[in-house]
Amino acid sequence: MKTTEANSLYDHLELESIENLLKGINSEDQKVALAVAQKIPAITSFVEALFRRMTKGGRLFYIGAGTSGRLGILDASECPPTFGVDANVVVGIIAGGDSAIRNAVENAEDSVEAAWEDLLEHNPTSIDTVIGIAASGTTPYVIYGVECARKNGLLTACITCNNNSLLADHVEHPISVVVGPEFITGSTRMKSGTAQKMVLNMISTTVMVKLGKIHGNKMVDMQLSNDKLIARGTRMIVEETGLKSSLAKEYLLKHGSVRTAIDAISDGKKD
Repeated sequence: MKTTEANSLYDHLELESIENLLKGINSEDQKVALAVAQKIPAITSFVEALFRRMTKGGRLFYIGAGTSGRLGILDASECPPTFGVDANVVVGIIAGGDSAIRNAVENAEDSVEAAWEDLLEHNPTSIDTVIGIAASGTTPYVIYGVECARKNGLLTACITCNNNSLLADHVEHPISVVVGPEFITGSTRMKSGTAQKMVLNMISTTVMVKLGKIHGNKMVDMQLSNDKLIARGTRMIVEETGLKSSLAKEYLLKHGSVRTAIDAISDGKKD
């Protein structure tokens, strides 16, 4: 039996108090980071290969169904505001299309052709990378998608939560984070989903740092989409340059990002 389908270590949940249910969930969640830590060598190997491609202009695609697909979209959608990259640099694709983000699309994950067709809409090239995300490691949409991607020269990886999965057999860089039985049997939106999100965070953050999107430990290319981020950017400029806050904000709003504002200050001009 697949680990993701194994019986929960807990039973008669409906008889438990609210506090005990919360304690049980939390106890299981604490196992996730330890399971992810065991896979850092595999994640490292993949990110090194991903970085080499992205330095050449390659893009990163996530494909998945259900919870796994939504997690990919979440991580991809956070890259432009966090790192200032174009929306087509990291792209999340979910079985069933964007309507499946909010509502389950019947049989979408069982299509063996749709994933590659969805990828083709983005004109993939051999310097691009695809990560197939599937807790079970058996989702046809994801397996066929990475198989076609690999045949067409794309770098392929997967994030799954079962050992020896069919999905892992179809990629160059399998990342299998086995977190044990779910608190609710088979509910992979819980520990498995948490593990997948952690790994996605690690991958996208690390590659963006290495691509130069972070200065020191600061998001100098972040999009200034609200007052909170403008205030944060202003503080970054003050810390870096020693300017007064009012002047730092003026530079920031004029130049549009922390990085370009600091560069302008360093050049001794406001144009």
